[in-house]
This record gives sequence, structure tokens and C-alpha cells, in this order.
Amino acid sequence: MALRAVLFDMDGTLLDTAPDFVAVCQAMRAARDLPPLDEQLIRDVVSGGARAMVSVTFGLEVGAEGFEALRLEFLERYQQHCAVLSRPFDGMPELLEDIERAHLQWGVATNKPVTFAEPIMQQLALAERSAVLVCPDHVPRSKPAPDMLLLACEQMGIAPGDVLFVGDDARDIEAGRAAGCKTAAVTYGYIHPDDNPRHWGADVVVDHPLELRAVLDRALCSC
Repeated sequence: MALRAVLFDMDGTLLDTAPDFVAVCQAMRAARDLPPLDEQLIRDVVSGGARAMVSVTFGLEVGAEGFEALRLEFLERYQQHCAVLSRPFDGMPELLEDIERAHLQWGVATNKPVTFAEPIMQQLALAERSAVLVCPDHVPRSKPAPDMLLLACEQMGIAPGDVLFVGDDARDIEAGRAAGCKTAAVTYGYIHPDDNPRHWGADVVVDHPLELRAVLDRALCSC
């Protein structure tokens, strides 16, 4: 395949943002004199967003009495703590350097609202390196619709067929395929225990960011 750019999902793919989510959930429990929760329980539902994390943190069904107030508190706390502990996954800095050395563009297409995504990218000094950052604020429909990827490709001036989209959720792969991008599923992200990235229909599945080096090498040499 020809390759001119790589797009990443943010949470669970480009960045390990779970530590900030965990810190917020634990702080909310501590404020109510509740003991800390097993961190893995929170990590397992990160891809489900604020509702899923609030639900597991307090053992409440979505829509239960008091749930919406907890969700809003979660978002308010996360706004202040979204870029404190988040870091690129192991191997990701080297992969980004490889991409840049190959004179490829790279960017981010995430379902995370821009009010959270932008500060994280800036805090980690990735904003000036990334060609695009596309969030739900920028498109009519979030993933699994293809809108984000189509907009990112348009902004980069690159045809979707020349772009690899990397994600840790079935919605990412569905969006990438619908947009006409090549797709890579990662197994190191926030995968629910009952899910399996190898069943999502991605063009390639990797267990570590640096395994994408071989994918890039094959694409760039067309072999």
C-alpha cells in the first residue's frame, strides 16, 4: 500500500491517558470516604467514556438517581487533571520519530472533546508536531462514522487510501474502513476483557507500538 500519513486514536492508542482518569475516579471516591477501587476496573472501561467510568466507580447504572451530577463532577475534575499523568505509550515516541524521519504526516482523530484533547497534546509537546487534531467538536458525527477521518485527510491534503488509521476500539476500525483508510488495531490499549481486536476486521493487528515499524517499512518500500 502507498502510505503518506498515519492517524492515531488518542486514548489507548497514542497515549496512555488512563492514569489521569484513574486519579479522578479515586479522588471522587476519597471525597466520599470510599476506599480506592481496583485500577484495572477503571482501565477496562475507559473507552466507554465518562458514563462508563462513573458507573464502575460508584456501582451505579447510567441514569440512576444522582448519576448525572456525578458525571458532571467527573468532567469538571478531569478538566483540571487531564494532562497531569498522561504519557505516550512505551515505544510511541520512537515510532513518531520514525514517521517524521520518513517525511510522513501524522495526526490524531479522537472522540475526546477538544477541550480535553488540546491541552494534553500541548502539555506533551505533540501539538506542534501533529499535522491535525480532529475531535467531535469539528464534525457532525463521531466515530464509528468516517467524518473525523475524512476531515483529517482533507486537512492534510491526502487521499484516505494513502492513510493508515491506528486505534484500540472496534469503532476506530469501522470508521477507518468506512473512510477508505488502511487500518491497524492495537491490543495494548483499553480493550474490554470480553472484546478481541483480532475480530474487528483491521488490515493489521499489533501488540506494541514498535510493531508498526514493520508495517511502515512494508508500505514505504511497497514490498
